[in-house]
Amino acid sequence: MAKISVDIPLAELTVRKYEKPSGDSRRELVRKLCLSLGLLQPGDSRDVVVDVLHVLLEAEKPFTSVEVERAVIEKRKEAGLELLGIAPSNIRRQLLRLRDIFLAEKLKNTYRIREHTSIREIFEENIEKYYLSSILTRVKEYIDEIDTQFSLK
Repeated sequence: MAKISVDIPLAELTVRKYEKPSGDSRRELVRKLCLSLGLLQPGDSRDVVVDVLHVLLEAEKPFTSVEVERAVIEKRKEAGLELLGIAPSNIRRQLLRLRDIFLAEKLKNTYRIREHTSIREIFEENIEKYYLSSILTRVKEYIDEIDTQFSLK
């Protein structure tokens, strides 16, 4: 019986283009960013990552995961949303996802927006120039190899 290998990506980035922002609420802006960066899937009702990022964006100081959890619960109550996905383990998982795409960082036991800088600067320096660039370079290597092996010129 042949063994099937599982191809595990070294890096992955989903980006989506939506209409320009126009008069959206702050939560809706954060939601569209999460959708645009692949942190949230279109039509997904489990959107606690939006509130986690929203809390970090509004935080004046780094928060522990427990403080993030409390603030997320408050945000969801204020917005009249169901309290889905607010388990401490899920809040920590969402914080890790934000760290994985360089939006958040962990300092000792607290979390904040990376280097307390603008989201644009984080995106340009970490996601666009570093992460996306390395993914595109590897895709081009596959394209070049396909062109060589299949002589498609």
